[in-house]
Amino acid sequence: MEKLAWMNLLYDFYGQLLTQRQQKFVELYYAHDLSLGEIAEQFGVSRQAVHDVLKRAEHILTRYEEKLGLVAKFMEQRRRLGEALALLDENSSMNEETLSRVREILRGVMG
Repeated sequence: MEKLAWMNLLYDFYGQLLTQRQQKFVELYYAHDLSLGEIAEQFGVSRQAVHDVLKRAEHILTRYEEKLGLVAKFMEQRRRLGEALALLDENSSMNEETLSRVREILRGVMG
C-alpha cells in the first residue's frame, strides 16, 4: 500500500490520539496535499519544524498500529468479506431474494 493511503488509514484509526497540532499538520500534509512550506507559512514556523512534527506523528501512528493492530484487522476483515461476497456470487444456490439480501448485508459491512 502506498504511503499516502497508509498514513491516511493510520490517521483515521488513531488520529485522535495525536496532539491538535500534530493532527492539523497531518491533515494538511496528507489529506489536503499541502507542502511543508505551505504549512510552515500558515503556522509561522520553519519547514524543518513542520517536518519534525510530521515525522513524530508518523512514528506515533505507526507505534499505535504495531501495538494495537486495528488497521491490519480492518484490512483482513475487508479481505475476508470480499472473499465471502465473491463465493456467494460464484456458488450460490439460494433463491435470488435471499442471495440479494446476503450480498446487501456483506456490502454494508464492507462500507
